[in-house]
Amino acid sequence: MATTRTAKTHWEGNLLEGKGTVALESSKIGTYDVSWPARSAEPGGKTSPEELIAAAHSACYSMAFSHGLAGKGHTVESLDTSADVTFQPGEGITGIVLTVQAKVPGLSEEDFQTAAEDAKKNCPVSQALAGVKNITLNATLVP
Repeated sequence: MATTRTAKTHWEGNLLEGKGTVALESSKIGTYDVSWPARSAEPGGKTSPEELIAAAHSACYSMAFSHGLAGKGHTVESLDTSADVTFQPGEGITGIVLTVQAKVPGLSEEDFQTAAEDAKKNCPVSQALAGVKNITLNATLVP
């Protein structure tokens, strides 16, 4: 069954001096302040589209990786994933770095790296971000 999730943004003013809020409508877990300076300079307690993309990408990747490993009979003890999304004003999103540390007993380094790359390729958010030319992965298997 398909699902739809909704977020809503209210914006006031122009791009450079304006401000807004983004509300996570489906989950109702919060409303967050957004602004151009939070996007192009320091966050200052506000979020940005790129931070929200990073959150979505790290969560989706973790789910895809866990699912892929389970499908091959491996038990995942833990996955810790971060996504660093780089935004360059005037260019857009220029790169994403996924970094994952995983504890998966009995998995060889070679099989781990193959599964990590497969998850990057098949994660629905990675696929949605296919227009980003530079998505890299740093995957570490921890004992």
